[in-house]
Amino acid sequence: MSDRGDGAGTDTAEHGQFRQLPPLRTDLTPIVEAIDAADADAFVAVGDRFDDDLRYLTRFCGPDRPYALVIVPDDGTAGRAICCAPSLFREQAEREFVAGTRDRSEGDDDGEFHDGEFHDGVAREVRTDRVGDHAGERAAAVVRGLLGSETDDSSETDDNTLLVPPSIPHDAAVYLERDGNALASTDAVATARARKTAAELDRLRRVQRAAVAGMARAEAVLAESEVGTDETESPALRWEGAPLTAERLRRAVNATLAARGVRDAGNTAIGAGPSATDRHCVGDNPVRPGETVLIDVSPRGPDGYYGDLTRTFVVDGDGGWERRAYLAVESARDVALDEIEPGVPAKAVHGEAAAELAAYGFDPNAGEGEAGFTHDTGHGVGVSRHESPSLSSGTELRPGHVVAIGPGVYDPDVGGVRLEDLVVVSEDGYEILAEYPFGIVPSERE
Repeated sequence: MSDRGDGAGTDTAEHGQFRQLPPLRTDLTPIVEAIDAADADAFVAVGDRFDDDLRYLTRFCGPDRPYALVIVPDDGTAGRAICCAPSLFREQAEREFVAGTRDRSEGDDDGEFHDGEFHDGVAREVRTDRVGDHAGERAAAVVRGLLGSETDDSSETDDNTLLVPPSIPHDAAVYLERDGNALASTDAVATARARKTAAELDRLRRVQRAAVAGMARAEAVLAESEVGTDETESPALRWEGAPLTAERLRRAVNATLAARGVRDAGNTAIGAGPSATDRHCVGDNPVRPGETVLIDVSPRGPDGYYGDLTRTFVVDGDGGWERRAYLAVESARDVALDEIEPGVPAKAVHGEAAAELAAYGFDPNAGEGEAGFTHDTGHGVGVSRHESPSLSSGTELRPGHVVAIGPGVYDPDVGGVRLEDLVVVSEDGYEILAEYPFGIVPSERE
């Protein structure tokens, strides 16, 4: 299934019915303010539909080829933003980048956006001229027209300083520099993306609820499975008359996600036994009794926002290593959540989880492939599956930060246990965006 997020905002309701959501609107004033604070002249981003920074800034999700965004301060407004779109996508860009960011006129009840003011005061427009040029050249021409000479002779253009995201493509950077511009990297977009608006939280809750449905399907399949043998006569779980494999379980999860209107995006990772130590396992190994089955469901919704939910189960376990590991990880998750509140350094959340795992006898600083805790406790989630804030950083948590909290312990010879939930930092603590129960023995919860 493709990792493309389409449309202007649809999602499934509880019984599979779609309902229309208002378009997402990004406040571009923090970018204008970053330009002013850096004493720069403009901001430029270049990418395609897979560039999450650009998608966040424009809410333009269609083009399969590079396009550009130029933002400049403007004395008459809060700023100006020009989207250099491919000509075939002009109508979509006008709808998503321009019309969707206008306030409704009084009396409008048809769900459409007309000629109201731009919601953040930043005037937006779409340009489709010079479509044969590289997107970096098109951006340079816009900068030249807005800030310098209207001619194509870059020698007549005053030197400008342009803020750019760290991810700007090299060839685009070359075109901008050849036109007499100095480039300066900025983290303004990452900072703006980190704190979610109410509309973004709505999308995140919806996709996380779909992840919950996918997890419930996986747990039900495991609960329905019987202990039998595989084609080699080795002990294995059987489901619906055939050996249960990680791939069969993954397909069951992904079918549920699709029915809920979200895409698995290739992110449904299922490991069983030793393969559960692989945090992104997509193999087809048999699921055997007594082994940990680690299921990580991270779908992407129609507006590009991700969910993230992980649980671990054991069918017909003996209560040995996996039970001790489960208790340790569940306790580590609890103490990590207890640490979350505004003003707390993100790395303190990781530190508490690691200390709790150490108290249970697990190495809190294990390296990749070693037994113990081998990764950070969590990470930010939004239009990227991993974004700011990182829980290994000194960034202070703020209301609106959305983080996946997922401690885990692993043993290459046995398996792995991880428990992960998506939470938003609130004014006085946190909120779990979609609850899912705990228990190492699978039950039918659908």
